Amino acid sequence: AWLDPHAAGRREAGLRRELRPRGVADGLLDLAGNDYLGLTGDPRVVEGAVSAVRTWGAGSTGSRLVTGTTALHAELERELADFCGAQSCLVFSSGYAANLGVLTALSGPGALIVSDAANHASLVDACRLSRARIAVVPRDDPAAVDAVLAARTEPRALVVTESVNSVDGGLAPVRELHAVCRERGALLVVDEAHGLGVVGPGGRGLLTAVGLAGADDVVVTVTLSKALGSQGGAVLGPAAVTEHLVDTARSFIFDTGLAPASVGAALAAVKVLRAEPDRPLAVLRAAAELAAAAGVPAPPSAVVSVVLGDPERAVGAARACAARGVRVGCFRPPSVPEGTSRLRLTARATLTAEDTALVRAVLAEVLAPAAAR
Repeated sequence: AWLDPHAAGRREAGLRRELRPRGVADGLLDLAGNDYLGLTGDPRVVEGAVSAVRTWGAGSTGSRLVTGTTALHAELERELADFCGAQSCLVFSSGYAANLGVLTALSGPGALIVSDAANHASLVDACRLSRARIAVVPRDDPAAVDAVLAARTEPRALVVTESVNSVDGGLAPVRELHAVCRERGALLVVDEAHGLGVVGPGGRGLLTAVGLAGADDVVVTVTLSKALGSQGGAVLGPAAVTEHLVDTARSFIFDTGLAPASVGAALAAVKVLRAEPDRPLAVLRAAAELAAAAGVPAPPSAVVSVVLGDPERAVGAARACAARGVRVGCFRPPSVPEGTSRLRLTARATLTAEDTALVRAVLAEVLAPAAAR
């Protein structure tokens, strides 16, 4: 019975959510998903998934430590490590599971985790499960990180951040954070979920862009479900780290291995990205065009954020866009702070001039009345 008043409270606050299944071809231009490189429907990526199913079957049949590791999993891990400049890679069933696994396995009681206030929910949940002491610092604030690390009594410390903020697309000061970590003897953990495939040379991520790929005191997590158009996640870093995760990461040990179709699709996507290194530049050009259409600054990533403030206003704007043929994301608390509900548009390398013209017309109509108020 206690569920009913809670649901009513969320409804009154404009925070009630519902599932809306999309059709195979519903006629909407999709600017809400995270298919940044346009690879989800790419014939080469689809064939990678189909071929894997024909060879290995529909499921992985067990955990990675039992029967859930195929030769295809090992090939993907080698390919991702080489592409991202890491010594080693370990594939998980999702980016969420990868974040849970790495933070819980590398910390624990007697350790400290310094977490950016804007981190994704998967990182927040990993911190809560770690049993380490948690210090939350203001977003993108290396000085605050330094102060916490300088005052710590714990022998081990981790600093965790997203390379690309999932809500507004901003870049974290990873070079400065790494300098602080190295000075204070801490490990830097960077979630490149929204960086891989978009940021850095050839889409190799922000760490590659700033010269930190392969550093022995940096661990990276990625997702395969955004730019690579598939499903799953991975941890990249020194071999000693991935070997430790195989022994200790509960979200790896006790989870069924990633399905072969997702492995095959992700592997094919990495190969496409190698062959077409200009795709990430196309994403950034598209993001700049979407930002101009929305009247906001161009982002350094694929994420375009249009802050509207009130959650009901954001929901109404998203529905109005859909009614005019464009699907956009709508972020409300607790995904964003109170008073910052927004539309979130995601760029895609395959957007056409006709697509951006439609977006420009729709946003001009949907946002102009709000601006006038």
